[in-house]
Amino acid sequence: MSGVEIRELEAFLVLAQELHFGRAGERMYVSQSRVSQLLRSLEHRIGAPLVERSSRRVALTPLGESFLAGLRPAYDALRATVDEARTAARGMAGVLRLGFQGAVDDGLDRAIARFGERYPECAVDIVEIPLSDPFGALRRQEVDCAVVLLPVAEDDLVIGPVFSRRPMTLAVSVRHPFAARASLSAEELADCRLIGFDGDAPDYWRRAQAPGLTPGGRTVPAGPRVNTLQEGLSLTAAGRGAMLLCRSTAEHHGRRTSLAFVPVRGLPDSELGLIRHRLRPSVRASAFAEAVAETIGAAAEAG
Repeated sequence: MSGVEIRELEAFLVLAQELHFGRAGERMYVSQSRVSQLLRSLEHRIGAPLVERSSRRVALTPLGESFLAGLRPAYDALRATVDEARTAARGMAGVLRLGFQGAVDDGLDRAIARFGERYPECAVDIVEIPLSDPFGALRRQEVDCAVVLLPVAEDDLVIGPVFSRRPMTLAVSVRHPFAARASLSAEELADCRLIGFDGDAPDYWRRAQAPGLTPGGRTVPAGPRVNTLQEGLSLTAAGRGAMLLCRSTAEHHGRRTSLAFVPVRGLPDSELGLIRHRLRPSVRASAFAEAVAETIGAAAEAG
């Protein structure tokens, strides 16, 4: 493997995720033929095919699978080392761009404050992420890390810490029959229209935020689809549907006189998680993850 180029390794890693030369090229901002050229060069250095190509599919060979398993952690460590050295050379000075969904709760506020005290030379810019596209801003490098609703099952993203685990809450108009209830069972979601999301959110993520079936198998009617939290809350206040929210977001908007927020029993708890990009490690994002973890630990000890 003498003379191996980092771009060849990157092409293999991205192709292993996408299993499609065109999409891999889009991710790397190069042509499909350039991805193929980089892969052929890497295979030549290794001496055997890493990928099986046909007109219908792209798949890793057994050697490719083995190579991927060894390469990914080594590549991540290499990128992290380079990033750490670069940051050490210029310090933490700069900006951490933090994306978030919903509302910044007290716990996240404390983590931001802890990070600011530790790294006063690093400002924190907070960017709201639309509910319709939970991972796009991070992949487009518009943010360095993001706080999003779980679940997250994306190979190119690193999850953690996970925090703010709390029961789901249903937002309804104050005129809705549920508005006066102290709580609801998950089965009663079949009696309202749930607002869902447009955009690029994966199907598994959409279903977690707006399930189509109750745990007992009853159909939950689909309401309007929106892109942002504010759109959803406006439609909810107008009586066009109901919206499942994490508790911190419900508490943040609890003073809105046009809405009622009712806890829901029998659904998995909502959770927030800090996500970072696996192939683009950031020292600032890693330092912020440490601040979040320490804040969670301090809260647990105090509680």
